[in-house]
Amino acid sequence: MRTQSGHPPPEAPAPAPTNHGPGPTTRRTRTRPTTRRTPTRRTPATTRRTPTGSRWAPYALVAPFFLFFGAFGVFPLLATAWTSLHRVELTAPAEAQWVGLHNYARLLDDAFFWNALANTVVIGIVSTVPQLLLALGVAHLLDVRLRGRGIFRVVALAPYATSVAAATLVFALFYGRDHGMANWALGAAGLPPVDWQNGPWASKLAVSSIVVWRWTGYNALIYLAAMQTVPRELYEAAALDGASRWRRFLHVTLPGIRPAIAFTVLVSTIGATQLFGEPLLFGSGAGASGGADHQFQTLGLYLYEQGWVNLHLGRAAAIAWAMLLVLVVLFGAVRLLRGGLARRSRTGRAS
Repeated sequence: MRTQSGHPPPEAPAPAPTNHGPGPTTRRTRTRPTTRRTPTRRTPATTRRTPTGSRWAPYALVAPFFLFFGAFGVFPLLATAWTSLHRVELTAPAEAQWVGLHNYARLLDDAFFWNALANTVVIGIVSTVPQLLLALGVAHLLDVRLRGRGIFRVVALAPYATSVAAATLVFALFYGRDHGMANWALGAAGLPPVDWQNGPWASKLAVSSIVVWRWTGYNALIYLAAMQTVPRELYEAAALDGASRWRRFLHVTLPGIRPAIAFTVLVSTIGATQLFGEPLLFGSGAGASGGADHQFQTLGLYLYEQGWVNLHLGRAAAIAWAMLLVLVVLFGAVRLLRGGLARRSRTGRAS
């Protein structure tokens, strides 16, 4: 077809391909603008400075303990040591006369001092050994699952909470020569009565029984707490191996509570050396003499007699330091004995 001018018409432009057809399509990718990261400057780390007050805060917290310990522990100890080197009377404490080691040398020739030391050793052994054995038995019974265990634990601790004076006076009536229940029981069994307050050995047994009654429950609770820390798997393994209850107690319980046993032995030994209230109140009118023949006078009673009855403070201070030296020597000997036994056992295993 031609136009009026005789020229053919111009061709129409071809339509652009669409994505709806089956032909190949081209995807447009969007480019994200890139941003330049500016390098950050590292600043030097700032050191934190602790204030001066917080630096001394721990020392301020523990300072009261050291102050009280120095005032009521170290100072009396040093003052007693200084007093033991002087001749001091309670009626005139400011008029002290230097005598050096005379008070200690006099103790070596004092028969009453050695009598008090022997009584202290006997009463200490008679009261400590049964006390700890009974405490082990009571703790083992309380460790078993029983109904009302809390009540039994309170009952075991009740003697420890009782006043020393009240307990001693009750035991003095119990051991009365004429109307005491102890002699009544002996008479019912066909045995003659015993003079518990004046007999040389009977009085020591009576005083020891008071100590055993008061401190058995206390030590039993310490053993009970230690027994509850022993792993139960050890008991189960021992039971599977066929061990009896006695063997389990010997080979599992006792090794597991060995630190508690060492602690109670230490505390009981110190307490036996310082025994004062029970023998003071047990004798009827005996006071600090410990009986008519000083048959149950301990080192604590002898110290009290010299210082507050005879008014010799220097001698009393020397007795106090002698008691400390006795404890140091005793524990030193036990430590050496344990070290020797340990070395012998190691050499035996090595051979």
